[in-house]
Amino acid sequence: MKTIYSFAIFLSLLVVGCNTEPTLQKYFVENTENKDFIVLDVSPSILNLDKAKLSAEENGALESFDKMNVLAFKLDETNKVLFETERAKINLILKGKKYQQLMKYGSGSAGASVSYVGSDEHIDEFVLFANSKDAGFAVVRVLGDDMNPNNIMTLMSVLKKSNIDMEQLKPLQEMFKK
Repeated sequence: MKTIYSFAIFLSLLVVGCNTEPTLQKYFVENTENKDFIVLDVSPSILNLDKAKLSAEENGALESFDKMNVLAFKLDETNKVLFETERAKINLILKGKKYQQLMKYGSGSAGASVSYVGSDEHIDEFVLFANSKDAGFAVVRVLGDDMNPNNIMTLMSVLKKSNIDMEQLKPLQEMFKK
């Protein structure tokens, strides 16, 4: 009887503990090996910055940034239906409780949105989702620790000072050459 009771508790904890809500992290993992996608992990080292030449605010923003995950889907004549399906999946994920939309832009054939995970002043993840009915889509996850909107704006200004290491982006460049 004790074994049955223990097994029932274990099973209920397993069911309650499993989060079935889709997330971008799960989506990235599921599509890592898919030939229609390219997945990149980009580290802050891509910026090639001399930290000594940055202000304290710029260094703080850079320190809050851990890495970027990029997932891109290149649209071609053979995968139009898959494109629509995958784009709908991402839109559904971004409408979940976890993601808060910061801004959205759209026209007839293209659109983009910026969302985040966390609270207004303690953001763990920024998500940029851009799509075009002519080219495909890309999802960029900017992961960090205790980021805030000011950090992201400062990071954008730091990008202008950077000497980006294009070697880390080579797989993405190759995908869009084809």
